[in-house]
Amino acid sequence: MQLSFASVSLLALTGSATAFAPALAGSASAARTFSASALFGITTESSGEEKTESFRLGFKSDDAVISPWHDIPLKGEKGYNMIVEIPKMTCAKMEIATKEESNPIAQDIKKGNLRDYHGPIFWNYGCLPQTWEDPNEEHPELKVFGDDDPIDVVEIGSKALAMGSVTEVKPLGVLAMIDDGELDWKVVAVAVDDPLAKEYNDIDDVPAAIKDGIREWFRWYKTPDDKPLNGFGFDEKFLNVAETEKVIAETNEAWKKLKAGDTEAGKLWLN
Repeated sequence: MQLSFASVSLLALTGSATAFAPALAGSASAARTFSASALFGITTESSGEEKTESFRLGFKSDDAVISPWHDIPLKGEKGYNMIVEIPKMTCAKMEIATKEESNPIAQDIKKGNLRDYHGPIFWNYGCLPQTWEDPNEEHPELKVFGDDDPIDVVEIGSKALAMGSVTEVKPLGVLAMIDDGELDWKVVAVAVDDPLAKEYNDIDDVPAAIKDGIREWFRWYKTPDDKPLNGFGFDEKFLNVAETEKVIAETNEAWKKLKAGDTEAGKLWLN
């Protein structure tokens, strides 16, 4: 099932102490927040126990299970659809499980252990659906290959967004992170309904302190696990919004080829 942009809920939560706060919470404020979700028929459903390997957050439309990666469209009415995996100020390393049926959100596991950041991430983190960083394609300038995941988004707005929520965002720039020899683009964006969206239209509008904070957070975040510093292409500069649009388009084309069977999928789940 592939959805039109009109079927996607435009969601945002204010304040989230834990990554596991459900995308369909029971409070009155949450009910107001997610009225669009109920209207358009997009819901999330959790299974398993929080903070364990069994936890999954699945997606449904009109009671049918859907893939957030493949079935939610890349674009909405006013921007790109961001699937929120990790709310700001939380530590659990949640992500779309690209190799599992229907691609639910789950906590990442390394060497048999659940992954948590060693400190909270200061922005909402997620990905753009219907994109893919092709591990078979070498970047012509950077000479590295894609990381086999949807393209990542760092949303710098004022609100904490719930895990599993789908939020329209405006891209502002992109950073070419090199992680363990793989290209791992980080799109910097702001929710279209955030007050900052009126102030930020391109990467030069974003304060240097925010840009430096994003770069340095991603440079250092793996070092407590005795991993090396991450590097960055293009002299560690954020590319502007025009270049960001090109990168997003390229990853969308790569996804289309993947879905069409023109690219080797490996263990990825494609519905």
